[in-house]
Amino acid sequence: MIGSAPRVDPALASPHNNFGWLRLVMALAVVVSHAFSVTDGRVEQEPWFQTTGFTLGEHAVNGFFAISGFLVTMSFLRRGWRDYLVARLLRIAPGLIAATLLVALVLGAAMTSLDLRSYLSDARLWRFIGSTLTSFKSAAALPGVFETNPLQFPMGTVWTLKYEVLCYLGVLVAGLAGLLLRPRLVLLVVLGLALAVVAREILAPQGPKSVETALRLPLIFAAGGLIYLYRDKVPLSLPLLGLALIALVPLSFTPLYKAALYLVTAWGVLVLALAPALTGRAKEPAADLSYGVYLYGWPIQQALHALMPTMAATVLLVPSLLLSLAVAALSWFLVEKPALGLKRRLLRAR
Repeated sequence: MIGSAPRVDPALASPHNNFGWLRLVMALAVVVSHAFSVTDGRVEQEPWFQTTGFTLGEHAVNGFFAISGFLVTMSFLRRGWRDYLVARLLRIAPGLIAATLLVALVLGAAMTSLDLRSYLSDARLWRFIGSTLTSFKSAAALPGVFETNPLQFPMGTVWTLKYEVLCYLGVLVAGLAGLLLRPRLVLLVVLGLALAVVAREILAPQGPKSVETALRLPLIFAAGGLIYLYRDKVPLSLPLLGLALIALVPLSFTPLYKAALYLVTAWGVLVLALAPALTGRAKEPAADLSYGVYLYGWPIQQALHALMPTMAATVLLVPSLLLSLAVAALSWFLVEKPALGLKRRLLRAR
């Protein structure tokens, strides 16, 4: 099964893959998941949380980090550090800046209980913009906005960008130090993070969620990068992926479960993205709406809940998904795509 399975390296040579579609599906999954927490402030009722210990949104974010670790490691090794920095900056910053300003100055101004002059002169508004753009703070609230919602903060997904940027910096440091040319050292890092996850489950399984997250996301990102470094050896086997998922069931009763889940997720997402049996002649989406859906889904859901507080989570899904896709399309064509065009021009000039 393993010996005859295609490897990652030749699959990368194909012009067809599922990265774009997977990112979009995962971004939409985050919106679906957040419909539950937006309506009552709790995640316990979310079906995936009840069965796997993680919400559907957390599983989707795990997938994002696996793809990011893989592609960002490839980007550094192919581009070099200067082009790498330009590419990362112009992918993350323009969309985030636009979303933060739109949510703070347009949506917030429309939804606040304050008069417009008081709202615009309130120091909390400008602290919100500053903290969101500099420290990716998700728990910041806007003055008079969503005060009756279970959760008041309007940019509930940007916290993951902090970990994303830290992982980018990790790749930069590792690349400049030459560690990316020594895959065994990266393998040791992944094993160390996996052992730390297991140790936490043994010593403090009910410990702070922040510690779990600080181990989970870097491990999955690093595992994605490691798969790229061993791309000539890693198989893309759907039957093997099925067996790995089945093996997670008995492991779910042991301290090994979370580490195994993270590693299977990192590999499994890349199997879905690159396995020839799934890619065929797959084409990328005409527009990459995933980042916009991820950024705008939460504030749109918050606004809908504030306007219609009796709407159930399942009813909230349809309008929030449609509006998120529409706003994401505007973000792509007006902000993100022009920024990527600028990136390509800068890289060609170099």
